[in-house]
Amino acid sequence: MSALTRILLLLTLLFSLPASAADTVKIGLNYPASGRYKEQGLAQIRAALLAVEEINASGGVLGRPLELLRANTASRPERAVANVETLTRQGAVMLFGGASSTATMAAARAAEQHDRLYFATMGYDNTITGLEGRRNLFREPYSSFMAAKALAAYMNENLQGKKFFYLTSGYSEGWSMESALRTFTHTQSVFSHPAARTPYPNPAHRDFEYALRQARDSGAEVLVLIQLGEDMVLALNEVYRLGLKEQITIIVPNLTLGMAQAAGAGMMEDVIGAVPWSWKVPYHYGYLRGQQFVEAFRHTYQLHPSSAAASAYSVIYQFRDAAERAGSLDTAQLVAALENHNYRLLKDNQSWRGFDHQNQQTVYVVRSRSRDQIMHSELREDFFDVLLRVPAAATELTRSEWEMIRAINDRPLALE
Repeated sequence: MSALTRILLLLTLLFSLPASAADTVKIGLNYPASGRYKEQGLAQIRAALLAVEEINASGGVLGRPLELLRANTASRPERAVANVETLTRQGAVMLFGGASSTATMAAARAAEQHDRLYFATMGYDNTITGLEGRRNLFREPYSSFMAAKALAAYMNENLQGKKFFYLTSGYSEGWSMESALRTFTHTQSVFSHPAARTPYPNPAHRDFEYALRQARDSGAEVLVLIQLGEDMVLALNEVYRLGLKEQITIIVPNLTLGMAQAAGAGMMEDVIGAVPWSWKVPYHYGYLRGQQFVEAFRHTYQLHPSSAAASAYSVIYQFRDAAERAGSLDTAQLVAALENHNYRLLKDNQSWRGFDHQNQQTVYVVRSRSRDQIMHSELREDFFDVLLRVPAAATELTRSEWEMIRAINDRPLALE
């Protein structure tokens, strides 16, 4: 056999081998597998694994299989940054995930240093796509501004004239939501509508007890609990212990199925909040693709997906579709393919707004059902009834408003 023949035979064998790990398209999930937001992190990894399995079964991304890498942030910014370094070194071409806004923003800044796209799957702080907005960062769920506008549409109709008390987590995401809600519900006066703040991270039981005694003594008729994850559960436990549950309307601006499950059907009864998605929405409004996701998730995990799961699942499909449109995994080309792209996936129309990379979408105001209804529902997970469906146009931050916020903080008027 001649040397040329041997070379040709070797090349034929090489090209006929199945794709190796080096041929995969690697993406990195940077999520809380421990800490107070671990339930939201667990929902993300479950949905991400499902999306990767489905996409690989249908041909992968640009003809190559997807491979999911993962790293635990514990919702700590320094760990989120270290994870970006690790995941990038392992070959991830896109990064996504999160629950804490501070961890998300720190991770996105680190991803920018490596020229990597970063999708925020949770984290509602307005600054993510506002002051901290950057070219490589896209947020899939709504912002605090959007959730507050939707909630205000309900609260101004049903709770107008009542005395509010704000119990706010003491970091940027909490302040962001409180500020927006006060503005849209015309409750800016801290004398008429007082507030207390809990430490962040890891508030203690005594912090909630002290704050809620203030709420009780203030004569408030509406308690706005701006808390996430296990912090919300601790707060609701104290509300129940102090006997406030039957005396006061409770608003939890950002709700998830995982938070509701952790609190329990009894304590969640009649709690009102906002969600970007819930598993009942596709059935209520006839969104077939959303129903397919719910069925697949339930079949795989014997659970219903939360909004955190839906966000992670959607991000991976949006990455796949952007790569197919661009014909490339290059970050700049992916950004261009995403900007101003309109699509439908798990609900009605959504779009990636070009100037700030905030996903524009419908917001739902929900109320938790009665304990008996929940306990008799399938898997005991039917927590939320939709009170109000608020379209994207009614919640958006306009470009002029966005530019004004950037300008007065000496930030460029275009993402860099």
